[in-house]
Amino acid sequence: MQPILVKTKKGVALPVDVIRAFIAIELSPEIRLQLGQLIQKFKSLRIDAVRWVAVENIHLTLKFLGDTNRTDLDKLSKILLSRSGEFSPFTFQVSGMGAFPNNRKPRVVWVGLQAPAALHELQGAVENAASQIGIPVEERGFSPHLTLGRVRNDVTPADLQTLSSALTSMQASDLGFMVAASFTLFRSDLRPQGALYTPLAHFPLAGSDK
Repeated sequence: MQPILVKTKKGVALPVDVIRAFIAIELSPEIRLQLGQLIQKFKSLRIDAVRWVAVENIHLTLKFLGDTNRTDLDKLSKILLSRSGEFSPFTFQVSGMGAFPNNRKPRVVWVGLQAPAALHELQGAVENAASQIGIPVEERGFSPHLTLGRVRNDVTPADLQTLSSALTSMQASDLGFMVAASFTLFRSDLRPQGALYTPLAHFPLAGSDK
């Protein structure tokens, strides 16, 4: 029997048992509030060259899984649940702002993190768990950040200059601290009005019931 197929945003047919997924740490309401205010500052400058991320969709990505079979996601969830208790909750600071690849030629606008070694250790464990179900290990080193927006492909030189100047002049020195007590497996559905992220499983760290 042939699998039922569905269309993705790019028109590629995928079986219904394949899910676009990623693993991330959800942000506190206080941090989301600060990020929302920062995005509003950009919008007040009438910078239309950026597709800003909806505040409720901003998260700290640990591993992007891509299109993954449901069975493999179930296996991954069991692995992560067995390992999450090995890590204790930790605190990180949200501070600093910039762009990839740089402020002069921005493509992705981000806010940085002052993160402890515990975050890198947790991400490494997630990376290792994903490799056990056949997800390739990310070749680039882990660079913890929060994506605020992505520059449009049709950006004009004038808009790019305005954005570059704003990135240089605006300050995001300290947006607050938060405690990471769990991480989450998300489903990502791409829609014309924006991505919809649905939590599929939560993994509490040691001593946490979140």
